[in-house]
Amino acid sequence: MSKLSEEVSAGSAGAFRIEENGINVITESERKGEPRQLFWPWFGANVSILGLSYGAFILYFSISFWQGLFVAIVGIVISFVLCGVIAIAGKRGSAPTMILSRAAYGVRGNRLPAGISWLLCVGWETFLTVIAVQATSTVFKSLHWGSGDGVKAVAMVIIAALVIAGGVMGFDLIMRMQAVITVITGVLTIMFIALTFKDVKWHAVSHIASGSPQHLIGALVFVMTGFGLGWVNVAADYSRYLPRKSSSSGVIWWTTFGSSVAPLILVFFGLLLAGSSSQLLGAISADPVGALAPLLPTWFLVPFLIVAILGLVGGAVLDIYSSGLALLSAGIKIPRYAAAGVDGVVMVIGTIYIVFFRANFLNQFEGFLITVGVLIAAWCGVFLGDLVLRKKDYVDSDLFRNSGRYGDIRLVPVVTTIVASIVGWGLVTNGLASWLTWQGYLLGPLHLGGKTGEWAGANLGVFAALVLSFLVTVIFTSTQVRRQEETESTPVPVS
Repeated sequence: MSKLSEEVSAGSAGAFRIEENGINVITESERKGEPRQLFWPWFGANVSILGLSYGAFILYFSISFWQGLFVAIVGIVISFVLCGVIAIAGKRGSAPTMILSRAAYGVRGNRLPAGISWLLCVGWETFLTVIAVQATSTVFKSLHWGSGDGVKAVAMVIIAALVIAGGVMGFDLIMRMQAVITVITGVLTIMFIALTFKDVKWHAVSHIASGSPQHLIGALVFVMTGFGLGWVNVAADYSRYLPRKSSSSGVIWWTTFGSSVAPLILVFFGLLLAGSSSQLLGAISADPVGALAPLLPTWFLVPFLIVAILGLVGGAVLDIYSSGLALLSAGIKIPRYAAAGVDGVVMVIGTIYIVFFRANFLNQFEGFLITVGVLIAAWCGVFLGDLVLRKKDYVDSDLFRNSGRYGDIRLVPVVTTIVASIVGWGLVTNGLASWLTWQGYLLGPLHLGGKTGEWAGANLGVFAALVLSFLVTVIFTSTQVRRQEETESTPVPVS
């Protein structure tokens, strides 16, 4: 069988067998399930206790509780709707997001967004692992079970092993893991809220001063990049196993609902907790999850640790699975499980550096999130524009052929992504991340107050990159997309 035929064919994978499917198109016989099953992976990945800390992150933008609640609702829902729309491509093409992206960029041209996707996924899985290690150390210290580098090292090994195992084993095990994580973390999170509700001081929360429109926009962009825009590049990876006749509206609804419901509740309560205590608000910046432990009775610290670790692992598992697929989509020719293993090694190295050698990394991560968020927003605009223009399903074989209808390198989408990113970086600032002080170079020329003005923290560049790339794609590639869909399919020779 030819190389192409091997790409388009797929092997079977059980929950406790290593998944053989990689970047191939899922065969008709393996497509299964209904859109409602998308609830489990998306809920499990977003029910993390870290969502509570986002309440503090939002208040760092110097806005009021009510402004923060508005930002949370709008930012979470809209950003996850984008994930739901992109998930439609998964059931229409039955391939990973970064393979379907080849229709917009060309087979080799897509290496650019695939590399960006890999960078974002690895960054997130490392961040979540670091937070889980820190939380474990804090809880162990509170229980007088020991602290220091030894505890952190053991915690890192166990947490990394869970994440890597899920990524290496693949889709079926991840779906089972997420279902279990959903139930356990859902119940324990409700208990956490019940036990800490006494710490809410409405008088303090209600008297937090309102912030400027610029601060409000900055918080909104941060929420969108921290939630939905952090997942758009992998949104089709979990809908690709659905039958192509599945309801598109069902795919959007279950992806959005599953992703949004837990963060909405968690961020709402996080705003109440962080707004009630300036001490807690400050502590979260250093230890986003562990800082919540002192609010709890001693008997609940172990369940708290369980829910914290499982929630963070749930998100990291999806990231490492998709980072492996992105690595393969970028042209690295190794098995899928090996790609997940490589990403696991990178994740562990990054975790070791941050946990043992780099203190107070939250500002650095926020800078990374906004910087890569601009890149992902630029890709997302191109992908959404291309998806809107397409009236037919993807042609499977041409996603793997440089000479197929999707081409080798499509210059308009590639150049659009680069230009939109350059524009976007010129409209964001990350003053607390020393390696990113070069950004914000358009704020002065556009009379927005420069790098120290009122618009400096609004992070307009994420919106600018998303909107600009979407409009350029819709306007300038519609004719080419129409020609692609009018092209007759050419039989693929089999050796």
